[in-house]
Amino acid sequence: MNKKLTEKLAPGHSSCAGCGIPAIARTVLGATDDPVIVVNVTGCMEVTSTLYPYSAWKVPYIHSAFENGGATAAGIDGAIKALRKRNKIPKEKRIQVVVFAGDGGTYDIGLQSLSGALERQHDFLYVCYDNEAYMNTGGQRSGATPYGADTETTPAGKVSFGKAQKRKDLMSIVIAHHISYAAQSNVAYLNDLKMKAKKSFALEGPRFLLVLQPCTNLWKYPTSEYVNIGKLATETNFWPLWEYFDGKYKINWATENPKPLEEFLKTQGRFKHLFKPGNEKVISEMQKEVEENWQRLVNLAEVN
Repeated sequence: MNKKLTEKLAPGHSSCAGCGIPAIARTVLGATDDPVIVVNVTGCMEVTSTLYPYSAWKVPYIHSAFENGGATAAGIDGAIKALRKRNKIPKEKRIQVVVFAGDGGTYDIGLQSLSGALERQHDFLYVCYDNEAYMNTGGQRSGATPYGADTETTPAGKVSFGKAQKRKDLMSIVIAHHISYAAQSNVAYLNDLKMKAKKSFALEGPRFLLVLQPCTNLWKYPTSEYVNIGKLATETNFWPLWEYFDGKYKINWATENPKPLEEFLKTQGRFKHLFKPGNEKVISEMQKEVEENWQRLVNLAEVN
């Protein structure tokens, strides 16, 4: 493997077999040669990369609480600017501040501090690895959990088909802050992620990457299948690859014949209850939502 991709995060961590979080971190951090300061919000990445008394991080690193990743990044940005004024840091030297957080620390608990940092236009890149539930604490539903999914707090059974609410449209919320750049990517498409990370590092101000990260624990699939399942998420238009820059939307991957959403759902135990008699309407509703979201994106964007 290219040394540049591994030198900022060592392989000595304890992430689960079949987890794409290390690939996301290495790909993003490998997209810049600038000095990097990492802010890591409480979650799967933090607990598996900082197993006391060890650390897999080979760059300056701050562990922040669930709720304050954005605030921590804002503080670092302010400190860098203050040190520049005192000539402690050369003005021409770019220092990248990168936040890594899961969906729990981004969609929900950390949304307020993220919003504040975006609105104040701090200079940082925020990367959300989205595994669509609170995996670090047992698999509870989050604002990113899809409609119909079985989780520890929205269990499927005789009186429930799983989560009854649709997932939060985080990208629209982020873009509403008038930021420099926002993009949706997928750990199964690392070249796309690397391209978007490079583009992000070349810009100033707040930037945001939302990366799908299939989780073998709650999604319930064989550990060898995370790339295949990630690809199905995009091939069914459940998780399109797109970006927003300078007020324009751009789709990075598209097909004239998307696969039925069922092909994605049937690969995961969290959706197996939907294939029992009586839940046909739930799958139909999910397919309808995917098609409506895709058409809305197409209306906003130009296809690459």
